[in-house]
Amino acid sequence: MNSLILIAVLLVLSAIGYQMGRKRALAGTGGQIKGLHSLPSYYGSYVALWCALPALLVIAFWLALQSGIVDSLLISGLPASVQALSEGQLNLLLSDIRNLAAGDITSKTPDPMVQAAAERYNDLRSTGFAAMVVVGLALGIGGLTIGWRAINPSFRARPRVEKIVHWVLILASAIAVLTTIGIVLSLLFESIRFFNRVPPAEFLFGLNWSPQTALRADQVGATGAFGAIPIFAGTFLITIIAMLVAVPIGLFSAIYMAEYASPRFRAIVKPILEILAGIPTVVYGFFAALTIAPLFRGFGESVGLDVASESALAAGVVMGLMIIPFVSSLSDDVINAVPQSLRDGSFAMGATHSETIKQVIIPAALPGIVGSVLLATSRAIGETMIVVMAAGLAANLTANPFEAVTTVTVQIVTLLVGDQEFDSSKTLAAFALGLVLFVITLCLNVVALTVVRKYREKYD
Repeated sequence: MNSLILIAVLLVLSAIGYQMGRKRALAGTGGQIKGLHSLPSYYGSYVALWCALPALLVIAFWLALQSGIVDSLLISGLPASVQALSEGQLNLLLSDIRNLAAGDITSKTPDPMVQAAAERYNDLRSTGFAAMVVVGLALGIGGLTIGWRAINPSFRARPRVEKIVHWVLILASAIAVLTTIGIVLSLLFESIRFFNRVPPAEFLFGLNWSPQTALRADQVGATGAFGAIPIFAGTFLITIIAMLVAVPIGLFSAIYMAEYASPRFRAIVKPILEILAGIPTVVYGFFAALTIAPLFRGFGESVGLDVASESALAAGVVMGLMIIPFVSSLSDDVINAVPQSLRDGSFAMGATHSETIKQVIIPAALPGIVGSVLLATSRAIGETMIVVMAAGLAANLTANPFEAVTTVTVQIVTLLVGDQEFDSSKTLAAFALGLVLFVITLCLNVVALTVVRKYREKYD
């Protein structure tokens, strides 16, 4: 039994508790709903919540803490000489033990001590999971019993259920906020470690990116170069090209489907257009690398231009095609949400259809359109696969769209590929890139909210 099966069993118990709660409430009044304080569904929901919530909360905390506890117990059982290893070496040893326990490839041929530790690791996990199953089922059955025994016709089930749901919603909101804070703090702390080794001015304003730290002190290029300007320049170049493709096509298609297209045409074309959003990005990457890039290169040669096999233009154009549905679908919904009274008033004043669109509908829908463009921009900035396959990995500082460039997300993936020791500037640079990208995205959000607030006050 894995965790999902345990959760499914608890949900089945909750469904059974729901039916038991309803039946007990109705049985207390001889089947007459009027004799109950609340609707029967509230009594069933009360029992179901008592059955599910305590058990699921304990399981969530158990799963969150189990890995750390198992690792601590495992380390405490290792020889003292092994426990004295450095943090990086100890983490590598734990990784080998986990891989051996799961049947995966290890970094070296395991010795008897590692094999014994892997067996103990499996035993500890099995014991912990068995204990979690017992505790989870006991809490589920106990909660079902407590909730069921509390049911009677005068029981105020509705206020109790609504209060429980209220606190569940507060907990969900708190989890979302704490997750965001955790992400920011993790980026910040690791970035501080990086900036203790590399000056912030060198990182933010340096023009050379070559994060190759040496394995030996006498090796050439022992310090590396961490100037991030070429990476952010490549990110902005590809994003600008993508938006130049996506925004006009997406906005014009949204205007046509919302204002000019017949209902039959709209019902056929809009789902087809939205299929673009469901295509995996690796497919777009293949399309860019095998079709668009050679096409641009051949066309460039025919007119005397030197277009690289991997270029920002190819990646930007294909990325723009990918994010067209983000602009088109959201803008279409926003335009359709503009009140018909605004259109009727414009027509009554003698405006044509095109004048109404330009002077009334687009300004009224501008906050939503700005939001769709911002979403598309964030999607373009965070794209990785298309850039890897169509634009390459070269950190070139150029504004020429015909040359190869790279982006922040591609470099983050490159820096964190494989088993990494988080004590080198090369690995920590990924967190610094993530932090700067987070700040840039936050600034874009602030600008967009300013624009939305300004025009919303004007047209509300």
